[in-house]
Amino acid sequence: MATALSEEELDNEDYYSLLNVRREASPEELKAAYRRLCMLYHPDKHRDPELKSQADRLFNLVHQAYEVLSDPQTRAIYDIYGKRGLEMEGWEVVERRRTPAEIREEFERLQREREERRLQQRTNPKGTISVGIDATDLFDRYEEEYEDVSGSGFPQIEINKMHISQSIEAPLTATDTAILSGSLSTQNGNGGGSINFALRRVTSAKGWGELEFGAGDLQGPLFGLKLFRNLTPRCFVTTNCALQFSSRGIRPGLTTVLARNLDKNTVGYLQWRWGIQSAMNTSIVRDTKTSHFTVALQLGVPHSFALVSYQHKFQDDEQTRVKGSLKAGFFGTVVEYGAERKISRHSVLGAAVSIGVPQGVSLKVKLNRASQTYFFPIHLTDQLLPSAVFYATVGPLVVYFAMHRLVIRPYLRAQKEKELEKQRESTATDILQKKQEAEAAVRLMQESVRRIIEAEESRMGLIIVNAWYGKFVNDKSRKNEKVKVIDVTVPLQCLVKDSKLILTEASKAGLPGFYDPCVGEEKNLKVLYQFRGVLHQVMALDSEALRIPKQSHRIDTDG
Repeated sequence: MATALSEEELDNEDYYSLLNVRREASPEELKAAYRRLCMLYHPDKHRDPELKSQADRLFNLVHQAYEVLSDPQTRAIYDIYGKRGLEMEGWEVVERRRTPAEIREEFERLQREREERRLQQRTNPKGTISVGIDATDLFDRYEEEYEDVSGSGFPQIEINKMHISQSIEAPLTATDTAILSGSLSTQNGNGGGSINFALRRVTSAKGWGELEFGAGDLQGPLFGLKLFRNLTPRCFVTTNCALQFSSRGIRPGLTTVLARNLDKNTVGYLQWRWGIQSAMNTSIVRDTKTSHFTVALQLGVPHSFALVSYQHKFQDDEQTRVKGSLKAGFFGTVVEYGAERKISRHSVLGAAVSIGVPQGVSLKVKLNRASQTYFFPIHLTDQLLPSAVFYATVGPLVVYFAMHRLVIRPYLRAQKEKELEKQRESTATDILQKKQEAEAAVRLMQESVRRIIEAEESRMGLIIVNAWYGKFVNDKSRKNEKVKVIDVTVPLQCLVKDSKLILTEASKAGLPGFYDPCVGEEKNLKVLYQFRGVLHQVMALDSEALRIPKQSHRIDTDG
């Protein structure tokens, strides 16, 4: 599968790859790699004017890489932000005697200040559209009563409620943010709306406060105050006070949530709500890389319930999740199960089936697109009908797989090809320059490679017979795709030392004499080499570490 290049990969040299050292390389390893490349590229070693000019350019590049990585301060910044970080305004004022950890903290502060300046021009729009659908006529029909009514042969599916909400944020200063939100709701022909304005201020690194004013046609004016505070590094509290003005008088409300991190992945919550619907709720949430588990218990008026919910996260490209929950209380019992999956870079599609007594069977479809949420609760029946459960479960799966195969997958493939083409066009000049630099490096390596081969042949050592780098197509189903590889035999032989070749865990495109022949596509390194007179062969992924020679690479010639 093709992998898109990051901005750093497109615009910056990879200094570690250029020197062929690990990112954790010691100063001694850096110095050894630097000296070796200096001997290869030193301009005084070449008499030809053209080669001398090319060697001078490559020598300066190697020297620049060593200067950055040999200094703990600049190396700390480069490790986090790449070459662009070194060029960012403000870092030069950092005290040189500070430790790398302090340098990183100071640089992150400078970056935050830069982001805060950008923040003044940004908003954070969020919205939700919910459309309730009554499809009970599909399963709960009154055929006997209405069999003589014209058109009664077709089930009636109705939209019985709708809710739309939207909010935007307007940063006023580095600590103050204004939030404007509004909502419209309608159900069975009756509806209303509300508008709210909030002003949030970050008071310190430990907390913030928010004032809220609201008004609507169903409820009177609203005044609220929300406070957040970190009590300890592992404990925080949130308090929300509200006064609702209506024709019945002033109705106060108070909600307080106390939370504590029980361990790295587990948080415990204790909530107390007083007002229109008073309740006490306690819950434990455990969230790991592969699962999300929640258990909750609420005692209140009019709702008391117990809830257990589990969600499993698959480690695939689509970030698939399956979930199930059981909720039981004075209102009845509800079992819910479903799944969600990423269908594009910014879109997640999910569906869940809810089965309850006395609620019946419902299908809930949700689409998250960037910061917008589209929610479609479809009520199928008031009874527990096996047919409704079956169709609610199987129907969405059939529709999804059909849409994925016929619409989503072709669309994503076309989008990926379009992005790759755009990426190639935007980086064509850079890639051409990299190609010229690689070719120049290969010419400069010729004399060194000749001496290395003579030394290796004299002791039956490591000889690189052939080496190719790029995109290989071996799968018959992909036979129409073009093979895009470059010959890197000379650069690899130049890296051989004492009959060993060691490549670090990084993209090979940054190695001397290499360049990227297929931007944004999956690449491999294929090497055919001879060691102790025996042929060996290996195929390695682009970012995979490689050590040569190895017994497992040996080619079996018995057949």
